[in-house]
Amino acid sequence: MKKSEIRKKYLEKRKTLSQDEVSHLSERIFKNFINYFKPVSAQKIHIFIPIEKFKEINTKIFIDYFLSQNIKVYVPKIVNAKLISVEIFQDTEFNLNNWGISEPLSNIDSEVLDFDFVITPLLYCDTKGNRVGYGKGFYDQFFENISRKSKKIGVNYFNPDDIIDDVWENDIPLDYLVTPTDVLSFASKSE
Repeated sequence: MKKSEIRKKYLEKRKTLSQDEVSHLSERIFKNFINYFKPVSAQKIHIFIPIEKFKEINTKIFIDYFLSQNIKVYVPKIVNAKLISVEIFQDTEFNLNNWGISEPLSNIDSEVLDFDFVITPLLYCDTKGNRVGYGKGFYDQFFENISRKSKKIGVNYFNPDDIIDDVWENDIPLDYLVTPTDVLSFASKSE
C-alpha cells in the first residue's frame, strides 16, 4: 500500500478507539517499553507529547515515570520549520500550539544528539521498521542528526500488517516498535 492509503486507513482505525481503549492500550505499551528497555536514571529520552484529538498514544504516563526516575526528558518543538529538542522538568510550563499540540514555552534547543531512546509518533510501521507519520518529514530530518546509537522506537496500537510500497531513500527506519502485545526489533533487518 502507498503511504497516503496507509495514513488514511490508520487514521480511521484510530478514530474507532474509545478513550478507555486509548488509555488501556497506552498503559500496555508503556509497560512493554519499561519491561523491555528498562530505562534508568540519567538516561536521555526524547519523547513526543500526544495530539489527543488524533488519539495518539498517551505518552504522558511515560513522561511522568521518566521524570520520577530522574531520567532526562526532551520533547519536540517545531521552531522555524525545524524540529528541536527541548528539555522538560516537573515544573515546565506548556501551551497549545496552532495544531493543538501541547509544547513547552521555551524555544531553547537542548542540542542533545546522543539520546538513549527516541520515542517516535507514527500512524503505522511495517515489518522493516518503515514508518508512516503525518507526512511532514520532521522526524526523518531529526533522525539524520542524532547519534546512530540512539534507539529509534515507534509506539503504536497496531502490529505491522500492510507493506509500505513507496518508501523513499531519505526515510530512516525505526529500530523498534512497541505495541500493546509486542516489542519488535528491526535492528538486524536494516540494510
